[in-house]
Amino acid sequence: MIRHTVVFALKHAKDSAEEAKFLEDAKVLIEIPGVEKFEQLRQVSAKNDYDFGFSMEFADQATYDAYNAHPKHVAFVEGRWIPEVDRFMEIDYVAL
Repeated sequence: MIRHTVVFALKHAKDSAEEAKFLEDAKVLIEIPGVEKFEQLRQVSAKNDYDFGFSMEFADQATYDAYNAHPKHVAFVEGRWIPEVDRFMEIDYVAL
């Protein structure tokens, strides 16, 4: 199992309609085959300046690779993520 996580800050004003629309539109990622346990998270720690996180799981590397190449993922990254995300950090985990 691979847990894919990303923390990020948007270019939009906090609590704006644009921020809400981005988060709503990101739910398209749930439709991609192999995505499990998708969560949208609000970051609350004072230790960093990211605002949100996404977390999801994949059964194996092949499923994760298929997700990355899926047209819905590519379209979201190119059409929404790149233009609207100010900064991010991505971390992928496997259980020990």
